[in-house]
Amino acid sequence: MIIFDLCCKQEHPFEGWFQSQDNYDKQLERGLISCPHCGSSEIRRVPSAVHLTKPANPPAPIEQLPAISAQPGMLAAYQQLMSAVVSNCEDVGKDFAQEARKIYYMETPTRSIRGEASAEEYETLREEGIEVMRLPILKKEDLN
Repeated sequence: MIIFDLCCKQEHPFEGWFQSQDNYDKQLERGLISCPHCGSSEIRRVPSAVHLTKPANPPAPIEQLPAISAQPGMLAAYQQLMSAVVSNCEDVGKDFAQEARKIYYMETPTRSIRGEASAEEYETLREEGIEVMRLPILKKEDLN
């Protein structure tokens, strides 16, 4: 059994259940599929959401995975990177989302900023097309 999301010429969405793709094609060709809302037989398939099921062999819990040890020099490279971020970005604190929008919509000069945003603010910025990246809270004095 296969389930297809379908739509008619009037954009009424509905589902169709078929034995196979071939069975769907034959019924469509013969005009046997019609919209339950308006009766139209001008039907097309539309993209459908992916249906997820639990895997037969779920992945091992994180506690059972081996730890990855830091390679020599990785900590120093990370500290150098974070120091560069702190030194080259203006800290706008809790006003991060508002400042990011002002920069994106050219209401204020373009510059690199960092600050705090809630998970909801972060998602809203991403949905608006504003490229942001989550980093741990950084303070110059914490980079030893």
